[in-house]
Amino acid sequence: MLTRLSIRNIVLIEALDLDFGRGLGVLTGETGAGKSILLDALGLVLGGRAETALVRAGEAKASVTASFEFAALPAPIAEALDDADIELEPGEPLIIRRQVKADGGSKAFINDQPTSAGLLRSLGASLVELHGQHDDRGLVNPRGHRALLDRYAGTDLTGLARHWTSWAKAEAQLAEARGEVEQAKADQDLLIAHLAELTALEPQAGEEVRLAAARTDMQKAEKLSGELEELRHIWEGSESPLASLRVAARKLDRIAGEHAMLTEALAALDRAVIEAGEAEEKLEAAAQALVHDPAALDDAETRLFELRALARKHRCEVDHLPELMRDMRSQLDAIEGGEAQLDALEAAAKEARTAYLKSAQKAHDTRVKAAKKLDKAVAAELAPLKLDAARFLTSIGTLPEDKWGAHGMDACEFLISTNPGADFAPLNKIASGGELSRFILALKVALAEKGGAATIIFDEIDRGVGGAVASAIGERLARLAADEGQLLAVTHSPQVAARGATHYMIAKASSGTVTKTSVALLDDSERQEEIARMLSGAEVTPEARAQADRLLEGV
Repeated sequence: MLTRLSIRNIVLIEALDLDFGRGLGVLTGETGAGKSILLDALGLVLGGRAETALVRAGEAKASVTASFEFAALPAPIAEALDDADIELEPGEPLIIRRQVKADGGSKAFINDQPTSAGLLRSLGASLVELHGQHDDRGLVNPRGHRALLDRYAGTDLTGLARHWTSWAKAEAQLAEARGEVEQAKADQDLLIAHLAELTALEPQAGEEVRLAAARTDMQKAEKLSGELEELRHIWEGSESPLASLRVAARKLDRIAGEHAMLTEALAALDRAVIEAGEAEEKLEAAAQALVHDPAALDDAETRLFELRALARKHRCEVDHLPELMRDMRSQLDAIEGGEAQLDALEAAAKEARTAYLKSAQKAHDTRVKAAKKLDKAVAAELAPLKLDAARFLTSIGTLPEDKWGAHGMDACEFLISTNPGADFAPLNKIASGGELSRFILALKVALAEKGGAATIIFDEIDRGVGGAVASAIGERLARLAADEGQLLAVTHSPQVAARGATHYMIAKASSGTVTKTSVALLDDSERQEEIARMLSGAEVTPEARAQADRLLEGV
């Protein structure tokens, strides 16, 4: 709950420190005293616009600090603080401070840690619930009606959300598989053509290197064969070097015995014949080894060209062609098996949808049952609030399927009819300001047992009513405060003011050209005097004081 509000240099407020407690706190004062300034100041720490007009004239900056305490930190607040990396120890108050500069700009702090106005706004709905004459949020906003009904009904949203997630996941998997199959089918003809081309060539791993090496060897052999052919003409025939050596050896052999040096010469010549013969054999062997089939070279060059052309076509290396061929076969196999996979995924999605619909229907039934109970509870509150001709209806419709979600498939909205025979319509469409405030009070009282924001504020909910209706409003505000823990009411009604557990009076005073707004916590006698003023006007009469006593005693 809100325990303290400190205001510095906000419009007419120079310095103000207010302490708040549990129960119903009422704020009263003459029209124009500055009650709206308090609400504007509170709105600032809840993420409202930091307008420079809020800064008191002549001051450089203004600030508002609000302190909240909790028996247990509400989950939405804990999650928001955790997301912002702001730690709050158990039992530690949540202190929000907002500064506004007169020349523009603002700063926000949570427990002295810098933060954003956006975070303050996200916390605001869980900290303070404000209902006023022209309120377009809270209970009036249809976007929050389903959540309010669920909280009242205790709807099991955990199981529903789990089934929604499962269905959404199954549908996503099915959509992805369908997309893959459809894309594969669109590419099927091209895949078949490419695979046929690859299969016809049947590339092998490492084949490019082998073919290139073989081609190089055959090209080299072709060049050397020409050179060897020329040597063949030199070594072969009757005039070849070897034949000449042999002729010379035979002639020398006939005369070698005549002289020792001729014998040595013959020996050398014999060796030359032998060496020349070996050279001839080597040349012959080399010639045989270099013999190749010209067609083989053509085949190697042709295949190498085809492999490299195919690799360029598919923008890959030649060695990757076998892998590419396997991938294409797998894709074609996937197309053939895709229908079976789609059948399985469609069955899973259908099963998940059925489970979700069953859970959503259960939530729907819970809501319908709770709606009847809520309508009855609100109806019981209308007559005492002088709305006896009005009717209240919790409308539950079915959303279009594209709007379904973890919340189910229901559209929920609170409707009213203010006159007999009139059609039901949204709260803020047909109710006047006073009627709307009383409708909100009736609804809030009916929903009170299910909890809400830490602090509830009603701004002039009693405007335009008096007597028994004002008394009924005061009684319900007090009852609501007892259920919720803390409720603040800005009021002009003495019947409502008399119900307060604490009473604050807002006053405005001028000294020369300086005007200031102050707020004071009233004691019992001061409270009697203020309620008497509210009863009688400018001049407080003994009769008004006596009536004030009766109001206070009757509480």
